[in-house]
Amino acid sequence: MENIILRDAITIADPQAIRTITESTGYFYPDEVDITEGIAVERLEKGLPSRYQFLFADTTEGLTIGYACFGLIPCTRRSFDIFWLAVHKDFQGVGVGKELIASVEKSILTLGGKTIYLDTASRPLYEPTRQFYQRCDYIAEAQLKDFYDYGDDKIIFAKRL
Repeated sequence: MENIILRDAITIADPQAIRTITESTGYFYPDEVDITEGIAVERLEKGLPSRYQFLFADTTEGLTIGYACFGLIPCTRRSFDIFWLAVHKDFQGVGVGKELIASVEKSILTLGGKTIYLDTASRPLYEPTRQFYQRCDYIAEAQLKDFYDYGDDKIIFAKRL
């Protein structure tokens, strides 16, 4: 997408930006929003030892409109997880998410990663999310029944780089 600047340096303003983006989507429960913000705070406090890496999508005017949080999965050598990926509802459907995920994949390759995992819910609300991951060549490899709640399975996607 034009007029989008990607950056990997986290700033003091990013935890609130992450909260705003995540809340805007209408997809996440309040406790999930709290977690996304808390992970950003942890990264600010601990730096790289936090194990969380971020990529942000900003407009040329400096508005943060999307982010991805990823990292090496503990006890693995080359497997990474995309923990969170969200684009503000006002900027969805124009390529921001695709640009973020492609850039995360490049970063993971640079870090020696070979496989990326990510998971999402099976609720109907998440159908566009699942379709997005499939369009980005992720394959649903596992489904854990009633993981999040009764009738809400966890679907684990993977992509080999």
